[in-house]
Amino acid sequence: MTIIIANTAAEPIYEQIARQIKDMILRGEMKEGALLPSIRSLAKELQVSVITTKRAYEELEKEGFLETVGGKGTFVAGQSLELLRERKLALVEEKLAGVVAECRLLGITEAEAIRILQLLFREDE
Repeated sequence: MTIIIANTAAEPIYEQIARQIKDMILRGEMKEGALLPSIRSLAKELQVSVITTKRAYEELEKEGFLETVGGKGTFVAGQSLELLRERKLALVEEKLAGVVAECRLLGITEAEAIRILQLLFREDE
């Protein structure tokens, strides 16, 4: 599991960790039932406080992405396919909202943005 921490980012470290783990789950890189590193080992690997990794895991557990089994560890929680799809769509909507805001700042019209998006979709074909 590769997590990159940006110390200069405005986003708190625990949120960076949680976001990257959530992204891995949503992209299918971490499957249901996968064991995550212990809080202590992840903290050591990332060179951050145990409290920071604990908070990231707790946030993900509240959101239903992780489940902790006492004495066994923290695992990727089981997700229904429909719920997983909704979360993926929400993630895309969030990113597109940022793109729309950037387009407005740069004076890019909706039609121009749609053309760019269509071109990007066709690149992989």
